[in-house]
Amino acid sequence: MPRTRNARLSTTLAIRIQPRSSKNAVAGWIGNTVKLRVTAPPVEGAANIACLGLLSALLDVPLSQLGLIKGEHSRHKIVRIDGLSDDQVRACLSHPSCP
Repeated sequence: MPRTRNARLSTTLAIRIQPRSSKNAVAGWIGNTVKLRVTAPPVEGAANIACLGLLSALLDVPLSQLGLIKGEHSRHKIVRIDGLSDDQVRACLSHPSCP
């Protein structure tokens, strides 16, 4: 019998971040990109940390399951999320009552 490989569930998410907002929140979707507002300024990675922290809380996953793939110095970012499918991520970010 051939061995099957248990592929680790992972997805990527396109984000447009708005730093120095009045609160941390999801501001909606622009096509396949989610717009996030964070209170942190875009200085020394503070907005990146706030972005990942917000995603961790919204998706109910530990920070260790999130990784910034692209956009360290940009408002447009690509984040890897381990343990969730595309549909799960989109559902959680579209409905605040999730998970």
